[in-house]
Amino acid sequence: MKYQTKKKALILLADGTIFYGKSVGNAEGTAFGEVCFNTGMTGYQEIFTDPSYFGQLMVMTNAHIGNYGANNEEVESNSVKIAGLICKNFSYDYSRPDADESLLEFLNTNKLLAISDVDTRALVSYIRDHGAMNAVISTRVDEIDALKAELSNIPSMEGLELASKVSVTKPYFFGEKDAKYRIAALDIGIKKNILRNLAARDAYIKVFPYDTPFSELQSWNPDGYFISNGPGDPEPLKEVIETAKEIIAQDKPLFGICLGHQIIALANGVSTYKMFNGHRGINHPVINFETGKGEITSQNHGFAINREETEAHPELIITHEHLNDHTVAGIRMKNKNVFSVQYHPEASPGPHDASYLFDQFFQLIEEYSRSNVPV
Repeated sequence: MKYQTKKKALILLADGTIFYGKSVGNAEGTAFGEVCFNTGMTGYQEIFTDPSYFGQLMVMTNAHIGNYGANNEEVESNSVKIAGLICKNFSYDYSRPDADESLLEFLNTNKLLAISDVDTRALVSYIRDHGAMNAVISTRVDEIDALKAELSNIPSMEGLELASKVSVTKPYFFGEKDAKYRIAALDIGIKKNILRNLAARDAYIKVFPYDTPFSELQSWNPDGYFISNGPGDPEPLKEVIETAKEIIAQDKPLFGICLGHQIIALANGVSTYKMFNGHRGINHPVINFETGKGEITSQNHGFAINREETEAHPELIITHEHLNDHTVAGIRMKNKNVFSVQYHPEASPGPHDASYLFDQFFQLIEEYSRSNVPV
């Protein structure tokens, strides 16, 4: 499908800077959110459906988006989670044989506003220099003052609780009921590929809503606990932090990813902060201090934990570090069966360098089981 005459569109940043483009598919509308960018060269469909991106306007740095269409199996949640899409060249045609539909059809089904023909190199360079900020994309190119007024009312990502917007409202199960392990997963924005990785290691997972009390998690008698990735600022999630404290006190194995990693840090009294620019892409270098090996990782986060407080904490060890800016990329507790990472070992999209972390989780469960056999 070709669009010869494209409708004008714009990106208005919170500081008043404007970039112009065209509406994808001649759609009309307006979308607000924090503008961020992802450097991945592939995996756009998984990125768009990742709950961790809820409420964000996504700038894709790859020059061509949509060229391999959309596949019904390549989703990380039940719907698109980004607030809007910004790209350079949008491909209305696709060439992959196993695609189910075009990306345009996929976005239209999910009612997502997308704009193309944007100088994304200039936009990303500007965001790098000036930091992540709120923005609006719109086809109302002649209503700048009105858009500025509306944008000024959009809350900052700092202090914003979003896990409740993406978490399930009722528990559900994933995997085979007769699997060897039972895992209680707290959903604060969980990706499907995390569940696939857990189930592939012979686990039956019960996924609980974000505000589930520890007593309900414990009543299922799991072999281990998992706290998922998710969107927004971790500090407002007081109930989740308290639940993490209770899980830690019980001392059964606990694994956290991204937002879950930040929750575990907060449960230990380590603060978090909003980054000037987050880490979003599939080629982020990380060093594992315990093995001495480097890993290329998939990352998506705009908050991080305080390194100085982590280093000073008597019960925490920094296990991983991001090599670009030396932020904390992984921790474990010295005297508890608890560890977490600030990146995505399940990837989707991305490399599989860090998938061993799931094996490490189940090894911890095995060790705990052996040391707690009833006499």
